[in-house]
Amino acid sequence: MNPIRIAKSWISYRRTLSELGSLSNQTLADIGVSRYDIRTIASRSFR
Repeated sequence: MNPIRIAKSWISYRRTLSELGSLSNQTLADIGVSRYDIRTIASRSFR
């Protein structure tokens, strides 16, 4: 993997963490996600 792709993936990972982390517990529940799942979901963007 080249450095630019790694950097873009990392930015996407951090953005996903931030966006999901800013949602309320109720909103997360509405979309079927728990706070525990956020890192797992965000890590999918880092692959």
